[in-house]
Amino acid sequence: MKSVLFIEDNTDIRENMAEILEMAGYKVYTAPDGKEGVAIAQTEKPDIIICDIMMPVLDGYGVIHMLQKNPETQGIPFIFLTAKAERFEIRKGMELGADDYITKPFTGTELLNAIESRLKKAEFLKREITPDLQGLNALITYTTGKDIMKEFAEGRNVNKYKKKQIIYSEGNHALRLFYINKGKVKSFKTNDDGKELVIGLFNEGDFFGYVAMLEGSSYKESAEAIEDSEIALIPKDDFEKLVYNNKDVMQKFIQLLAKNVTEKEEQLLNIAYNSLRKKVADALITLHKKYKTGEEGKFTIDISRENLANIAGTAKESLIRTLSDFKDEKLIDIKSGDITILDEKKLNSMFN
Repeated sequence: MKSVLFIEDNTDIRENMAEILEMAGYKVYTAPDGKEGVAIAQTEKPDIIICDIMMPVLDGYGVIHMLQKNPETQGIPFIFLTAKAERFEIRKGMELGADDYITKPFTGTELLNAIESRLKKAEFLKREITPDLQGLNALITYTTGKDIMKEFAEGRNVNKYKKKQIIYSEGNHALRLFYINKGKVKSFKTNDDGKELVIGLFNEGDFFGYVAMLEGSSYKESAEAIEDSEIALIPKDDFEKLVYNNKDVMQKFIQLLAKNVTEKEEQLLNIAYNSLRKKVADALITLHKKYKTGEEGKFTIDISRENLANIAGTAKESLIRTLSDFKDEKLIDIKSGDITILDEKKLNSMFN
């Protein structure tokens, strides 16, 4: 049962709304002033707080200020009740951390709709998202009710790239976002000796090339088509309008990028210290998770051994020997270049 804290100095409003909320299935806490409301919030940690602004002892601004300072209560959705609908008042509340405003007089239906909407949004924001723009797309679709990222990519200029064709190179200035309509793409870095390290894999429906645009810098890596691909090109200005005009999207974007950084750190650590067998096993699992289809375990991608070696961070010859060992051990099977994983569990738990 979800819980609601209703802070309101008007007794009639407080009691009437509490009754409606209880009838709707919520556990309700009430407080006649801000000071008592803060105490209840810190003790009970409700799922959402509804708070009047003009109250004795401690007003609504004071309530949200105190709750935002406490790590245990700062994430609780907060809705202000106010008889004032002036832009200054609304902006002040939002800057303090309020999620929504309800203007008096209001109906029980308006209150219930606002609470339901905020609780759904809070629940969604707690979910783990995939560390790619599919996760961001899920957020935007949820908050707007439309698949904006798909619409965003439609009607754009579409370029066709042949297998192994470079899409952009390290050092190029970032002027556009890329969306894969068809095909598969890798991003990679190259050292002075020309050796590659694959740092990103992208599939149909993925966006890539966005980090450099957020930084306002040039690309730190190169991108190449793994197979014949069709890619939509989205101008930087359009991308910035989408991201910077939506606080929730930007917040989730920051989380997404933080996950990417963590993954890159783990990848570098594994390449530096893992055994050859562990590196190859991890590369197979990575590809399997990224490109698997309905047929469990089988890669439908025609990936070259050179690309697979670059993902594993090892020499091509060493990779081929290790794949042969895995086949002999019945961990995988290889037919016509396709790799079928026979024992994913053992590959996942491969010892160093």
